[in-house]
Amino acid sequence: MAQHDETGRPRRDASGDDPDTIDFGYERVARGEKQRRVGAVFDSVADNYDLMNDLMSMGIHRAWKHFTLELAAVRPGERVLDLAGGTGDLAAGFARRAGPDGRVLLSDINPAMLAHGRDRLIDAGIVDNVDYCLANAERLPFADDTFDCVSIGFGLRNVTDKPAALAEMRRVTRPGGRAIVLEFSKPAVPGLDKLYDIYSFSVLPWLGRNVAGDEASYRYLAESIRMHPDQDTLREMMRTAGLVRCGYHNLTGGIVAVHRGYSP
Repeated sequence: MAQHDETGRPRRDASGDDPDTIDFGYERVARGEKQRRVGAVFDSVADNYDLMNDLMSMGIHRAWKHFTLELAAVRPGERVLDLAGGTGDLAAGFARRAGPDGRVLLSDINPAMLAHGRDRLIDAGIVDNVDYCLANAERLPFADDTFDCVSIGFGLRNVTDKPAALAEMRRVTRPGGRAIVLEFSKPAVPGLDKLYDIYSFSVLPWLGRNVAGDEASYRYLAESIRMHPDQDTLREMMRTAGLVRCGYHNLTGGIVAVHRGYSP
């Protein structure tokens, strides 16, 4: 059984992780099992996803996404791939910026989340320059150098093979194009980590239980954030995937970070 530190996080054995298992929150599960279990989480939370995003972040997620859209700097006529984009928030912003001569592809591995995002965009009247694709970020069904910008918002931590997903993002991004990762990260302000732990492991499960009727999924959310690579580690992973000029911006004291790299 895995040993844990005083915060409940698993202690990593000096010999490294078992290559046949992967983290699912604080659990270790068979690598082939994580995708199924993450899928079950998002099947459960899809109907309440937008409401819970507003409650959990007190609406600040809208500012995080706006900053991401500005950093992506999508121009009229460009082609954009939004991975794990089931809510449709980023895709909607990209579609407005790409304009009628551009094209945005909203992709998600989870059918319920993809349907949710599609319905939201249709209800908002964003239909002419958006397509939809059920796809695994680790094995994208697109040709090399297809997109001017590829984004993944709050989805990378749920991917089983993160290096494979980053390599795929680079592969399908044209030379000079941008790869953008918006994700929860590690607090960079002294003392914020302790407050964030209290919020994550007390308030989030409470909201999950009392608003969404699903405490377990929101406890997984908190755990998955803690297991995600920190800012500098993720930047190095992007470089290893072949992206260049990689950097990041901390938002809300590092609770969230936006990474950007370019395809050479």
